This record gives sequence, structure tokens and C-alpha cells, in this order.
Amino acid sequence: MKIAILDRDGTLNAMGDEYITSPDEWTPIPGALEAVARLSRAGWHVVIATNQPGLGRGVIDVHGVNAIHSRMLKMLAALGGRIDAVFFCPHAESEHCACRKPAPGLMEQIRDRYGVERGEMMVAVGSCLAHLQAAEAAGIQQLHLVCTGAAGHLDTSQPLAAPWPRGTRIHADLNACVDFIAAAQAAKAAAAH
Repeated sequence: MKIAILDRDGTLNAMGDEYITSPDEWTPIPGALEAVARLSRAGWHVVIATNQPGLGRGVIDVHGVNAIHSRMLKMLAALGGRIDAVFFCPHAESEHCACRKPAPGLMEQIRDRYGVERGEMMVAVGSCLAHLQAAEAAGIQQLHLVCTGAAGHLDTSQPLAAPWPRGTRIHADLNACVDFIAAAQAAKAAAAH
């Protein structure tokens, strides 16, 4: 099973001023939904893992978060793609939970839900350090940073240094990341024959 775990804010959609609190505020990054559709068509199970501290702070409720995700899923379906599941941490940072990234709780929930063992085919793609640190802590070895969110200032031609997880690959955006993943899968398939 091939599972791609994507962050939401900054990876799929433009960052809000502070919190995205309504479907109208959710704006996809150009090309991001098309990239997810490509992953879906290539047989990947696409799953979202996102911190939503606005829930814990009372800025938005679960119905609001679900409405935002409904808009995202409808827009993606119109392009022939799908997201299998959305896992979110509803806690504010001050609650010190086990699921708020960079803690690995969300990643472990995804691995448990899909019955995937450590080291199996999973990739994590995100635009922030916390997402990739959570993935690394959960044993995911293929880490990809897209420079469309919090990491937008990074130079994609330079290797990443600490505190970024070792071996993290850096891409301009989600489309470039999906190009890389597709090329790696094609090379692996060719080598197997």
C-alpha cells in the first residue's frame, strides 16, 4: 500500500492570516489539487494530517472544519482526485497532547488505521518543520518539504540542515514533489523488471 501523508495549510492551501475559519477562506495553492489528483490516479492513498488549534482556542468548531474539508474534497473530486481521510489535532499548543505535530500521534493514527508497518511505503509531504518532524518520529523515511507555506523562503537548490530531519528532500511546490515521487516510482519499477 502506498500512502502519502500531506499537511494541509501551506501545502494544499494558502495560509490564512491566522486561522482559516470558513470554506470561503480556504483557497488552494495553484496546482496543488491537480498534484493530489495525479497521486490518486497513480494508486496512492492520500491522507491529510493537520494541526487545527483554532478548535482548541474556540475560533472554529468541528462543523466549520468539516465544511472547509468538504469544500476541499469537492474541488479535488472535480479534478478526478481524492483524499482518503483527514486526521486533525483539535488541541491548542498549550494542551500538550500527543497528536499535535511535531508529536507523532497523528502519523501513528494513520499508520494504525491503514495497518502499515514502520518502513512500509509511506511518504510525508509538508510545508513546515513540525509536519516532517512528526513523520520522522513515526518512522516515515521519505520526507518531502514543499516551499509554498512556512518554508517559502528556503532555497530549493541548497540541502537542508538541522533542525530539519536528515534526508528531507526539498521541492518548489507540490507539483514538483509529485514529479519527483512519480520518477522515483518509475525508476523502481524499471529496476524490478
